[in-house]
Amino acid sequence: MNKLLASTILAAALLGGAGTASAQESCGKITISLMNWASAEVLAAIDQFILEKGYGCDAEQVPGDTMPTFSSMTEKGQPDVAPEMWVNQFRDQIDAAVKEGRVVYGAEALTDGGVEGWWVPTYFAKAHPEIKTIQDAMAHPELFPSAEDPSKGAVINCPSGWGCQVTTTQFYKAYEGDKKGFTLVDTGSGAGLDGSIAKAYEGQKPWLGYYWAPTAILGKYDMTQLGFDTKFDEAEWKRCTSVADCPDPKVNAWTKSEVFTMLTPAVAKQSTGAAEYLKTRGWSNDVVNKLLAWKEANQANGEDTAAHFLETQPEIWSKWVPADVAEKVKAAL
Repeated sequence: MNKLLASTILAAALLGGAGTASAQESCGKITISLMNWASAEVLAAIDQFILEKGYGCDAEQVPGDTMPTFSSMTEKGQPDVAPEMWVNQFRDQIDAAVKEGRVVYGAEALTDGGVEGWWVPTYFAKAHPEIKTIQDAMAHPELFPSAEDPSKGAVINCPSGWGCQVTTTQFYKAYEGDKKGFTLVDTGSGAGLDGSIAKAYEGQKPWLGYYWAPTAILGKYDMTQLGFDTKFDEAEWKRCTSVADCPDPKVNAWTKSEVFTMLTPAVAKQSTGAAEYLKTRGWSNDVVNKLLAWKEANQANGEDTAAHFLETQPEIWSKWVPADVAEKVKAAL
């Protein structure tokens, strides 16, 4: 189907609150938090379309963000669904709310979790199979020459003000980057960080630095994450790794960020099939990375990108729903 036509049809369906009266009576109205980052935006649009067209729900997206959405769900019982909640940052609060029956865990939205770490281009990893971990890389500053001073190696950091700028700086200090002949590069902005990867790829040059998934950049450019040299130490993370002015960080690791869909009890207890879908569907970083790269390249919104995914990757999403629901969704595209 023509992309423009698909987008138009999907947008009309989302705005129209499609579904028969009898189907809506069995499923009712479901509000979905529209978070303000790309992967969550797309997942909200996918959920809305599948809930409406596959299950006959009256699904509606409402503006949201991590903490405001969580607070509203626990205090007001709305919205009904937070498609992509990164729970590590406030796990104790979420678990307490779950124990009190105010929210319910749904599906693991990212099946392999959110990923953070230091990366190199895959072409570099193939050319240098001996560089497998951060420690391996930090032993060879000559492999990552700085554009400003080629006599030193460069570690590309996040912009100032980002949380990852603190943690990457502390990793750098723990590995004694200065003593080993490296310099830590502040990219100035998110665009600067992305641009540094793009520039390296254009010239097939080495690159070493922080990035995370799922993101459009990792969908566009093939990057390899370096292994860690120790296991994640939560106590050390709280003591020093995440503390900007801590003077003596130890070597640590990032832990996988668990990313779940959160539900209100009212939706979680439904027996219409919609709840089962919201407790089942999830996708991998690789799928999301590539989808976000398509979204960026086509300057697409969430609905456009949802339409593209539903049309081109039924082998993924059809496993989230029964066969009859999958047929309804396909017929609506």
